[in-house]
Amino acid sequence: PPPPPPPPPPPPPPPPPPPPPRRRSGGAAPERKVNCVLVGDGAVGKTSLIVSYTTNGYPAEYVPTALDNFTVMVVVDGTPVRLQLCDTAGQDELELLRPLCYKNADVFLLCYSVVRPCSFRNLIRRWVPEIRRHRPGAPLVLVGTQLDLREDVQVLIHLAQNQLRPVATEEGRRLALELGVAGFAECSALTQKNLKDAFDSAILASVQQTDCSGQQQRPTLREKTPEKIKSLSETWWKKINCLMVEQSCDCQ
Repeated sequence: PPPPPPPPPPPPPPPPPPPPPRRRSGGAAPERKVNCVLVGDGAVGKTSLIVSYTTNGYPAEYVPTALDNFTVMVVVDGTPVRLQLCDTAGQDELELLRPLCYKNADVFLLCYSVVRPCSFRNLIRRWVPEIRRHRPGAPLVLVGTQLDLREDVQVLIHLAQNQLRPVATEEGRRLALELGVAGFAECSALTQKNLKDAFDSAILASVQQTDCSGQQQRPTLREKTPEKIKSLSETWWKKINCLMVEQSCDCQ
């Protein structure tokens, strides 16, 4: 008998499912940039603030800064914000370098050490007038640094030997009201206490400044995330609104 016919070929495999529709990128919020400049006397901890905030680390030793830039991403109302941080030198011999950061600054962190009273006095004598000469109208955030040293026994003994004492919180608050700054915080780069508060104030001050110019709508602030891409809590908007007054300063 003839051999049986070969079996029919297997049916072709079904076509792959269509790819899911791609979300159109046209609705994504554009990235914003906020330029924040830190100013203040040398050795008050400006670099430590930035390093601790951006890397969760802490510098092992003090190295005077000439001019450094750091960048960190945050999120405000779903909008990515590229926070550019400019770390300036407080030393007199580097005075010509600082204005390089001032021109495009959106907000300034005005830094002093709570255990260096001279750095607090120099805010009025030197730093506020310098900022107002180069960038009048830019919002300021007053930041007391090295908060962890305020109760340090060795530091207190050294200050007492020179008939000095730490800068009190109330003194900082009074100066903040006198200057009409956008925010005030005392923080520690070592322990990170209130560290995020200081930078949140700077971001929100810049946002507030933009809102007042009518360029963007007022943002709604969200809860923070544990990552460096953070959201900002709604309570911070209330804090800043309570502190925001018309920017003014007597530089004489």
